[in-house]
Amino acid sequence: MAESPSSSAQQARRILADRLAGLCRDAGLTGREIAVRCGWHPSKSSRIMNARTPPSAGDIRAWCRACGAEDQTADLLASLRNAEGMWIGWRQMEQAGLKHAQEARLPLFERTRRFRSYSSWFVPGLIQTRAYTEAVLRAVQRRRVEVDDVAEAVAARVERQRVLYEGGRRFAFLIEESVLRNGTGGTDVLVGQLGHLLTVGSLPNVSLGVVPSGPDRSRMPVEGFWIFDAAQTNVELVSGYLTITQPSEVTMYAEAFAELAALAVHGASARALIASARDELE
Repeated sequence: MAESPSSSAQQARRILADRLAGLCRDAGLTGREIAVRCGWHPSKSSRIMNARTPPSAGDIRAWCRACGAEDQTADLLASLRNAEGMWIGWRQMEQAGLKHAQEARLPLFERTRRFRSYSSWFVPGLIQTRAYTEAVLRAVQRRRVEVDDVAEAVAARVERQRVLYEGGRRFAFLIEESVLRNGTGGTDVLVGQLGHLLTVGSLPNVSLGVVPSGPDRSRMPVEGFWIFDAAQTNVELVSGYLTITQPSEVTMYAEAFAELAALAVHGASARALIASARDELE
């Protein structure tokens, strides 16, 4: 598993290691005895139990057999997948193309009732126009994805936008003012996108805030992130996609969102900034 910048991934690895150590104790075995039964060097058992080396799926199966706890294998493999999935490099996530990456997130969006999204780079996907989405995903494909399924990926992302109009969901979007002038897709695409923001921002279940640019901000821009209910945060970094489930860390992002929201303008003031950016382009 790639090293994660988040303690959520480290915590998940630690929990899995503790469970494996617990199986060893329950079976009355030492780490050295586990190693003998599995055909390993004794140091491997120690590294796994102390969370210094993440086990493979094969390691977990062998460990459970050695401990006479094969009924625990499926659950422990699920824990392994969870720990591995917290940090995914873009190359791994998008190796089968962009469509799969878009479709994989749909269940999360469907089960979420409260969305909070902050973006310092571009307009969030749920409120993008089709043309803007195509420009963004085409740029991604050219930079890092060999498979060209941009048209299918665009369709998948646009289809996901239906959650905006399905009852019982609330959305709060924050974007930096610089996003209003980023040239993704060229002038015509950006003009259309800004017009769409004015429309989407008027939906009764949507709050749209713009964080004004300026030299005297009390909080600097940060990496873009999504908060899904109060259970999960996803962060898009240059190198990969981070999933955070540790409650203390989700809370940190919620606090950051609240601080940025306090700096943002909303309602008529936000619409004025958007309209001004659009007028500059027309």
